[in-house]
Order: sequence, then C-alpha cells, then structure tokens
Amino acid sequence: MKSNIRNEIKAQIIRAGYTMQEVVDLLHDEYGWSDSVSNLSGKLQRGSLRYREAVELADVLGYDLVWQKRRD
Repeated sequence: MKSNIRNEIKAQIIRAGYTMQEVVDLLHDEYGWSDSVSNLSGKLQRGSLRYREAVELADVLGYDLVWQKRRD
C-alpha cells in the first residue's frame, strides 16, 4: 500500500510538470517545509506523510483533494 501511494504521488508530481526539487522549493516557500528533497522522499518511502502535508502538496501542484463517496 505504501509503495502504491508513493508511486501515485510521484506520478502526480511528474504529470504536473515538476521535479521533486521544484516541489520541495514550492513547499518550502509556501508552507515552510524543509528544503530537502530527501525529507520529502523519506516521508513518501516511510508512508509518514500527514494529511495536512498531503493537502499542502496537492495545493502546490495545483490540485484539490476531494472526498467522494464510493459507488456501490
């Protein structure tokens, strides 16, 4: 499960046209995150990205996280 989430987030970064370094720079400027790529990579590797951080990450990529009820 962690691997799938990590790969999905990395894919979204690429689809948005950014490198990891560019995303880290944006997160640092907008939200005061660490300016270290290894910090973000570690969070993705360990599966320790917090919900707030996921929302902030989506924001700098130009996305909104939306809760949608599953269809039965």
